[in-house]
Amino acid sequence: MTRKKRVLTFLIFIGIFSGAYSIGAEMIVSNEDAMTFLQEFQLSIEGIDAIGIFLHNAGIGLPMFIPGAGMIWGAFAAWSTGFAFSALATTNPILETIPPLTVLFLSPFGVMELAAYSLGMSRSFLLIHTIIKKNPIKPQLRITGIEVGIAAALLLVGGFIEYAMIQQFGSNPNLPNS
Repeated sequence: MTRKKRVLTFLIFIGIFSGAYSIGAEMIVSNEDAMTFLQEFQLSIEGIDAIGIFLHNAGIGLPMFIPGAGMIWGAFAAWSTGFAFSALATTNPILETIPPLTVLFLSPFGVMELAAYSLGMSRSFLLIHTIIKKNPIKPQLRITGIEVGIAAALLLVGGFIEYAMIQQFGSNPNLPNS
């Protein structure tokens, strides 16, 4: 595959991830569901550090390299992340004024996660395409390993940046007393 086609495939999956994220962010979440989600979220991130963020994101991102299934998993993960944004916006009116894609494209860790996840999803597509065409997959394995390493590095650095931002700005969404 030429470099130009590889870059185009990667960019297409940035679009797919962004689109699925946007759809999730447009979901209407009731106040009660948003509160439940946020309370569960707070419990899940309590005491998390940079390595914990990395491990969480790697657990989401690495399955995106699975041929075929990784694309579906990636779109679902993107939708879920957008839904989480919608839940946050339901309980925090200031977030309603922020376009959801802003968080994805303008936060350093958001860009790194987007790149890592899109890399995995696009490689998933390329691998399943190779399998369907009955082409030898062995030549793809080396580049897949390199891309997994790149994705892991992006998620590791992104985890440290996200953790630093959480430490600086806080992680507790304003949960109203219910």
